[in-house]
Amino acid sequence: MSDGFGKVYVETRRQLRGIAESLIAGPQYRAAGTIRLAVRPDGFAGVAIPLSVRGAELVWPNGAAALAGRVDALAKAAGVHAAPPDGAYEIVDALPADAVLDIDGHAAGWICRSHYAGGHAIKTVLPDQHPVLWPEHFDVAATDDEVNYGVSVGDDYHPTPYAYVGPWTQRTGPFWNAPFGAVYPLDPAHDVDTLTAHIAEFFRRGQMEL
Repeated sequence: MSDGFGKVYVETRRQLRGIAESLIAGPQYRAAGTIRLAVRPDGFAGVAIPLSVRGAELVWPNGAAALAGRVDALAKAAGVHAAPPDGAYEIVDALPADAVLDIDGHAAGWICRSHYAGGHAIKTVLPDQHPVLWPEHFDVAATDDEVNYGVSVGDDYHPTPYAYVGPWTQRTGPFWNAPFGAVYPLDPAHDVDTLTAHIAEFFRRGQMEL
């Protein structure tokens, strides 16, 4: 990934996480008391209110608008107040209401593929668990027997998408290559099916290494 695209990717990731947090999770938390979101093939959605991101649009009942322009104008169009779910977790780096969105389609596509593949891989390896997209870290994850399995689309530790296995109790050995467990960087050239297969294989390897 070139440095130029790396900066574009990180900014798009930050904006989409902010949209998830302030335009869906925040309104949902104030209305229904939950911050849980769900991944979709082309974006993500609230689980308790009918707001979602689909491709390059914010979608609500009987309406949609492009993910462009000021955040507060987009919120007004959707009939919600743009703000994070205060009280649910410590808010860090919230997207300002007066921020002007500039989302790169290529970067957004990689984010959607990674999240959706992560959800599929979780259901494949852990069929009794339900993958949740958490707005705080913008990762899709599930927990089984005190081990977190998930896909992050990037953070300060690793800026681009990666799968992770995070035992609540620290493990040692060559597989455990991160401070919080093990990570597997995802390839932006892979489609959803290939990503799902590789993530599921990584999760199964993690189960064997526990």
